Amino acid sequence: MLNIRWSGVVFQIVALLLSLGVVSLILLSVGASPLEAYSNMLKGSVGSTRKLAEVLVSFVPLLLVTAGLLITFSAGLWNIGVEGQIVLGAIASVWVFRIFIDSTLPPTLIIFISIMAGMVGGALWATLAGLLKTFGGVNEIFGGLGLNFVSTALTLYLIFGPWKRAGVASMSGTEPLPDSFSLAQLSGLRISPTALIIAIVGIVLVYFILNGTYFGLKLKAVGKNFRAAYLLGIPTWQYSLYSFLICGGLAGLAGAIQVTAVYHRLIPSISSGYGYLGLMVAMLINYQSIWAIPVAFFFAALNIGSIQLPIVMKLDSSLSGVLQGTLVLFVILVEGIRQKFLKKMMF
Repeated sequence: MLNIRWSGVVFQIVALLLSLGVVSLILLSVGASPLEAYSNMLKGSVGSTRKLAEVLVSFVPLLLVTAGLLITFSAGLWNIGVEGQIVLGAIASVWVFRIFIDSTLPPTLIIFISIMAGMVGGALWATLAGLLKTFGGVNEIFGGLGLNFVSTALTLYLIFGPWKRAGVASMSGTEPLPDSFSLAQLSGLRISPTALIIAIVGIVLVYFILNGTYFGLKLKAVGKNFRAAYLLGIPTWQYSLYSFLICGGLAGLAGAIQVTAVYHRLIPSISSGYGYLGLMVAMLINYQSIWAIPVAFFFAALNIGSIQLPIVMKLDSSLSGVLQGTLVLFVILVEGIRQKFLKKMMF
């Protein structure tokens, strides 16, 4: 058993080295130094307190989205629509703030209601994808992608339509919310300790659900063998919907935090691509929640650190995406090779 576990670690290291090798070759092909690029990315992510805070700003929604996706992946479902669920969470959050803009209720209570509304908005949007899958026979990948387009269109409609800023409608988003409607941030930094705590609690709860409850056990049974789980008496379609509901709720929570702790308004790019990035994180950790925090932090650091590349080296910041993508591909590749190797060892 120990050898099997260590083989997994070794293969993961091999995947990381291969991905770094590919990116290094790309850098060399354009006349750039790989070591200088990696050094600048490191300095740009953890080189100062302010930069580390920006990494945490990116880390919070990414961790929440990853936590939700671990639920649907455990049920054997590809919730590609998670991007739209973030957006619907943000829309629902802003909607509540607009309703209570002139209310005499305590701002803290309004923020709480707004965050809850974000969770409900994301959960309902995800449930729609689940219903299309369960009762409509629509593959969750195609259904999710379609709903992503709808959520994006809805965001633009609200920004340029009924929620447009007074006298102007622009890509900058809706009217900024009052300062009292924002989660408290550390002095001089954009990171909200409350948001960070929420994200940590979210992944801990998901870990407990998947590894310490009968619900998690049944959810994994559905994901491993849908028909066998059904024959054993597990209501498979209900568990599929439950997984969408939980994932959507966490994605909607991420969207609400984007509103209350980061942008303080609705903007066209409110999801910031965290849905698709969360998919890569979930695949990279092989759907094991215990690795979600360090890997999500690593991806967030790559995102923030890559901002230095066009400034210092005149390289496009999308290089971090190349590194993330190749890393996921190589991890999947070497894991497949490892599984075949283990099967040969057993037989």
